[in-house]
Amino acid sequence: MPANQGERARRRLSTEERREQLLSVGAKLFSESPYDEVRIERVAEIAGVSRGLLYHYFPNKRDFFAAVVERESERMLRMTAAVPGMPVREQLTAGLETYLGYVRAHAHGFRAFHRADAAGDQAVRRVYQQALAAQERQILAALAADPEFGPAFGGDPRVRLAVRGWLAFTTAVCLEWLRDGESTLQQVRDLCARALLGVIA
Repeated sequence: MPANQGERARRRLSTEERREQLLSVGAKLFSESPYDEVRIERVAEIAGVSRGLLYHYFPNKRDFFAAVVERESERMLRMTAAVPGMPVREQLTAGLETYLGYVRAHAHGFRAFHRADAAGDQAVRRVYQQALAAQERQILAALAADPEFGPAFGGDPRVRLAVRGWLAFTTAVCLEWLRDGESTLQQVRDLCARALLGVIA
């Protein structure tokens, strides 16, 4: 009977729901262990599906991890998208608060995303670097369109370096925050906001 119930539960999931389930399991495993130590068969086992079904969605481990990284990248880009017409200073605090809420609620996915840079697979690392580049472009575009910061920046290459450094800083802060949990979300938000405004001042 339990087996039949399990079969029915599996059939109830749509293609997108099943894919999301597998990516969630993958995010958890990749956040806890290095890329080379995660077995794709373990993902299938935890999800309660056959290896054949998992390989139907993702041909190999590289593609699976790349999909995990891409999913988290898309989420973070949506979360940090600039609000047209709103000054950067006004939206920075609200945007960071939303982002940090996401980091806390999706800690496994956030950790898995940032583990990609340490993966030995160059294709996976490229996916990660492309995702970071997209975040960088999004921030630079918001700054360039801002009436306060845009005119002063022009094509100054130091601005790109500053934003890249801030992204690395914010990542390190978030990962440490997830580990120790000693600071409140608001304290981390204010720290990151001051850091960005400081480096671009």
